[in-house]
Amino acid sequence: MKVAEISSLAVQVVRGRWFTVFASFLIMAASGGIYIFGIYSNDIKTTLGYDQQTLNTLAFFKDLGASAGIISGLIYEVTPPWVVLALSAGMNLFSYLMIYLAITGRIARPHVWQMCLYLCLGGNSQSFTNTGAVVTSVKNFPESRGIIIGLLKGYVGLSGAIVTQLYLAFYGDDSKTLVLLIAWLPAAIPLVFISTIRIFKSPRRPGDSTKPFYCFLYVSLALATFLMVMIVVQKRFTFSHSEYSVSAAIVLLLLFLPLAVATKEEFKIFRKRKQSPQDAPPLSVAIETPTVPQPPPPELKPTPTTAAPTEKGSPLSYVTHIFKAPDRGMDYSILQAIVSIDMLILFFSTISGVGGTLTAIDNMGQIGESLGYPSRNINTFVSLISIWNYAGRVAAGFASDILLTKYKVPRPLMLAAVLLLAGAGHLLIAFGIPGSLYLASVIIGFSLGAQLPLLFAIISEVFGLKYYSTLFNFVPLATPIGTYVLNVKVAGKLYDREAAKQNANLSGSAGKALTCTGVQCFKLSFLIVAAVTVLGALVMLVLVWRTWDFYKDDMFEKYTEWAQGNSQEEEKKKEMTPAPGEKANGNMK
Repeated sequence: MKVAEISSLAVQVVRGRWFTVFASFLIMAASGGIYIFGIYSNDIKTTLGYDQQTLNTLAFFKDLGASAGIISGLIYEVTPPWVVLALSAGMNLFSYLMIYLAITGRIARPHVWQMCLYLCLGGNSQSFTNTGAVVTSVKNFPESRGIIIGLLKGYVGLSGAIVTQLYLAFYGDDSKTLVLLIAWLPAAIPLVFISTIRIFKSPRRPGDSTKPFYCFLYVSLALATFLMVMIVVQKRFTFSHSEYSVSAAIVLLLLFLPLAVATKEEFKIFRKRKQSPQDAPPLSVAIETPTVPQPPPPELKPTPTTAAPTEKGSPLSYVTHIFKAPDRGMDYSILQAIVSIDMLILFFSTISGVGGTLTAIDNMGQIGESLGYPSRNINTFVSLISIWNYAGRVAAGFASDILLTKYKVPRPLMLAAVLLLAGAGHLLIAFGIPGSLYLASVIIGFSLGAQLPLLFAIISEVFGLKYYSTLFNFVPLATPIGTYVLNVKVAGKLYDREAAKQNANLSGSAGKALTCTGVQCFKLSFLIVAAVTVLGALVMLVLVWRTWDFYKDDMFEKYTEWAQGNSQEEEKKKEMTPAPGEKANGNMK
């Protein structure tokens, strides 16, 4: 190839659709700071002198921020994706940097409400990242939404283990500096790729090969396998700083390997464009079908007396329109979706399912401590949750697409099965069988991971893609309700009550953070959590019944309609604002 052709290919790769997917992988791989709260939560508890209920309150605000993505969704409706990503970077850097300064004593000890605010902003920055990367990718690949959500959410699931390997290489075994890493790394990566994450005018056509997605899957599986091996090996042997550095280098290599897949796909497009230049789109511009202006058809203009005031001015007609929802799969308005029974069922399942699994994850450090596991093993539990969180997300994304397309298995039925599996994990924690916490970590991580792509795919299928960025962030609002009730009011209070009993007769315990030892510390809490999770599975079966006929129909015809330009008006609106450093020229998009 000539130098000019190589240069042209390089520009196409960077500005292409597949590079957007690769950049989204990297962004998501660094954005899971909320999932490793269990590693540095004990530093917050000890350095700031909190009891368990206060710590669980902080965890609640962390989850509240991560779930309150409705703001990012509304912003995404009226701005390009790069605006949402820039906001996520700024919020993440500020919040975690303040937490780091607090636990290292570099600033005055903050009030509890300030720490709640920092953790809430840090969690909310992830919702902005999710909206910018995931919603954009779903709109670019609407017919593979389950797969793309599973892959992107899978990288978030791996992020805990990825960041752990990087911080061991950068800073050594110092959990306080982990907070510093999750302050600057998730902020830096979106800024690097901020101009490449965008919606293409012509989404990928249904029927195109899904082979590249399977290549991405194999790379992510290799990454997950390597991380799993390193977790086991690092548990058995003491690593030097140089050995941690080699491990981190391999992790970075596997993270950048999807770039080869993206380059290969763009090279195919480049070669076809070179062979058929008359059929090719301009460089870096998505394909557009030219339109020929035609005279408008004659319209019947209503007289002033027949101007239909009930359509525009009647409050009753407006309310009636909200409760008169379209058929499933069509584009619901935001209010139509929010007040629907289907959404209420999804909301409750999120309270019980995601709320319960996050309760287990947020308390994993204290659960391990109460059962007598050393701190090194507790870090292993957190990493296992991260790995199997990834496995659940990827498995749910790919398996649900395959089962749906080949066997018409409804996604809500798969979600009900996942909730039952999560209930089994909670029971393992409740009974505290020796060694069972390893299996419980696997089940909890897998269950949490599998719930998310199923929830997000169901939302996009039942309520349409027009307002997906907002509805994508509505159901997660149920998460802080679940974590507040199950984590703060149930697990936190019952733990502190049991710890107070154990420490009542100990001299010199006044003024110290109370700790609890034994199975009884969390037994009743997780029996309650398990019962609530099973109830959520039973409620989800109602949605299975309501959507059975819908999933038995050929839904993929709707994907084709969307891909042929249903949302062109929305895309053009977002393209009005160029990314930083871009010219406001349509040919430079």
